[in-house]
Amino acid sequence: MTIALYNVTKIYHMGDTTVHALAGVTLSIADGEFVAIIGPSGSGKSTLMNILGCLDWPTSGSYKLAGQEVAELNDDQLALARNKRIGFVFQNFNLLPRMSALQNVALPLVYSGVSKHERQNRAAEALASVGLAERMEHRPNELSGGQRQRVAIARALVTDPAIIIADEPTGNLDTKSSIEIMDIFCQLNRQGRMVILVTHEPDIAEYASRVIQVRDGLILKDEVKQGVTECSGKASS
Repeated sequence: MTIALYNVTKIYHMGDTTVHALAGVTLSIADGEFVAIIGPSGSGKSTLMNILGCLDWPTSGSYKLAGQEVAELNDDQLALARNKRIGFVFQNFNLLPRMSALQNVALPLVYSGVSKHERQNRAAEALASVGLAERMEHRPNELSGGQRQRVAIARALVTDPAIIIADEPTGNLDTKSSIEIMDIFCQLNRQGRMVILVTHEPDIAEYASRVIQVRDGLILKDEVKQGVTECSGKASS
């Protein structure tokens, strides 16, 4: 298993209030799975995503990423794991407004010490793979919401990660753009990448082959679908 959590808790102290965001989560995810983590606001799904993405640490319990205990990694090793293994896609795109699409996508490669020429080539390839070959020099304010999310996906792909973590990636999009974005995630999963999708929308979760329902910091239901998903339907159409 690439991802293995055992009895993970996360506790936040906010003044006199103690919040148990995760109350003992045990979970494993294998290479190539497409998993949707679904739950209402305050259920703990975003906290779980942050821990899976090495953006936060458990209060207790074990999290192993590709066999490594995350708690034993130093800051440099954690940064390397995030940069090399995991690509992030966020609801609000998180693009730098003064940079072109090409510059935004190339940015993660700066921290990997990749030469400028190679950064531009790899960023251009990533943008072309999401259908934005003709929009590379456009800034975010010159792009639609769906196009901006495509840029964000290309940025997540440019380091060639094995894991894509997407936090409410269709939350700011219309229905047509949402379908187009989810089709890209389906393609990425068919290429062998693990996709972890955090959402509160049941119709978006239908694209995944496994749905994990989170409530009150616990896994309420973990279902592996046996029938046709939105992704498998697209694959056969």
